[in-house]
Amino acid sequence: MAENGIDRRALLGGAAVMAAASAAPVAAQAKLDVAGKSVLITGCSSGFGKLTALHLARNGANVIASMRNTQGGKRKEAQELADVAAKEKLRLSVVEIDVLSDALVASGTAAAQKIAGGALDVLVNNAGIGISGPVELLDLQATQLIFDTNLFGYLRVARAVLPAMRAKKAGLVFNVSSQLGRVVIPGVGHYSSTKFGVEAMFEAMAYELAPFGVEVTIIQPGGYPTEVWANGRRLSDAALARADTERKAAYAPHIAMAEKMFGTGGNTDPMDVARAIGEIIAMPAGSRPLRRPVHPNTKATEALNAAHAQVQAMALGNGPFAPWFKAVTD
Repeated sequence: MAENGIDRRALLGGAAVMAAASAAPVAAQAKLDVAGKSVLITGCSSGFGKLTALHLARNGANVIASMRNTQGGKRKEAQELADVAAKEKLRLSVVEIDVLSDALVASGTAAAQKIAGGALDVLVNNAGIGISGPVELLDLQATQLIFDTNLFGYLRVARAVLPAMRAKKAGLVFNVSSQLGRVVIPGVGHYSSTKFGVEAMFEAMAYELAPFGVEVTIIQPGGYPTEVWANGRRLSDAALARADTERKAAYAPHIAMAEKMFGTGGNTDPMDVARAIGEIIAMPAGSRPLRRPVHPNTKATEALNAAHAQVQAMALGNGPFAPWFKAVTD
C-alpha cells in the first residue's frame, strides 16, 4: 500500500509524490469511483463474474463481460446481462471468450479493446472450475482441464491485454485465486495446485510489470455459494466415473469425506468479492494491494500472506529486484 499517498510505481519511475488528499480511503467516498473505467471480466455467466460486472457497471464503469458459447448473444446468461444493461442504461457489453481457446481469447480481447477505445484499464481474470477428489484418483483429462482453465486460461487473457497496458503505462490485472491457494486440504489437491500456481505466477508478474506502471492484485475468496459447486460436482462425478475400480475402492472413504466437506459454499454473500474488486479499482494508482483475502474469516489466509511476505522481503528486499519488490509491497 502507498504511504501518505505515495505512488509506489511513480517513485520507481522517479515521479513526484502525489497529493496526500488523493489517498482518501475508499470507504469515505459517497460513491464507488470507477466511472469511465474500462473493465474486461472473464467468466460472467454466473457467480463472482456476473456480480462484479453488474456492480461495476452500476457504478459507471464501462464493463465488457465475457463468457463461453454466447451463441451470438442468444445464450440465456448473455441475454440476461444484455437485458439488465438495456433496462438500467448501463455501459455493459457481452463478448465471447473461452479461456481454453487461443483464438477466442485473441478475438474476444480485441473486441473488448475496441469497445474500450484502446487499452483496457482493468482485467478481472475470474473464469474457473473446481474438481474434487484424491489426487491419484483424478486422471490426466481432469488434470489438464482444470490447469488449462484456472491457470493457463488466466495467462492467455493476461498476455492478450498486457501489451496495450504496458504501452499506456497503466493498468490493473485482478486474478481471482482462493484461500485454497494458500491452505492445503485433502480432496481438493488439483484445485489448490491451480490456485497456488495463480498465486506464484501473478506475484512474479506483479514485480515484472511494476516498471511499466501496471498493477496486479490477487483476490483470495473463501467459500461462497456460487455455481462453481454444482459445476464442480458434475466435473468430479465425470472424473470419478472414468476412474478404475481399484482406485475408487481404495479411496472410498476419502471420496465420501470430500463430498461432505465441499458442497454448497455456505451462506456467505458473494457480493463481498464484487465489492472488494470495486474498492481496489477505486484506489489511487500505485497504492493497490498485491493480495486481498475476502471472506468473513480470513485469519489463516492473512497469517500465511504475512509469513510469505517476510520470506519474500528476505529474498528480494535488498538485491537487484528490490525496487520492483518495494513498488509492489506495503
